[in-house]
Amino acid sequence: MDIKAINDRVIEQFRAGGEVDGMHRERLLLLTTTGARTGETHTTPMMFHPDGDRVLVMASNAGAAKAPDWYANLVANPSVGVEKGNETYPATATVLTGDERARSWAEITSAYPFFVEHEQKANREIPVVALTRA
Repeated sequence: MDIKAINDRVIEQFRAGGEVDGMHRERLLLLTTTGARTGETHTTPMMFHPDGDRVLVMASNAGAAKAPDWYANLVANPSVGVEKGNETYPATATVLTGDERARSWAEITSAYPFFVEHEQKANREIPVVALTRA
C-alpha cells in the first residue's frame, strides 16, 4: 500500500471540494506542518475531533509503534496550517497533557472506539494535539 499516493489522492479530492473516496469529508482536515529537519512544508490528511473553538487531532499512526512524522514536525514548530471544510487558516498546535489529555481522550474514544485499539497495538500513549486558530 502506497500511503503517499493515497494521501495525495485524498488531498486532491478534498481541495476539489467534492467527495473523498472511502472517507467522510466532514471529519477530515488537511494539516500543513514544517519539517523538523528539512524546513519544507508537508500536508497530511487526517481525522479530527471538534473541541469548542479548536479541533483535536490524534497522532495514532494507525497503531504503529512510532508516532507519525507530522507529530514530530509540529512539536518542533507548532505554527501549522489547517484546511477544514472550505476554510484555510493558521493555527497553533498544543500537545495535550494531564487531565486535559485524559478528558479529551475519553471523548475521542467514546466517539471513535477504534482509537483504543490503536493505542493498544502501538503500546504507547497516543498524543492528542489541539489546533487553535492563530
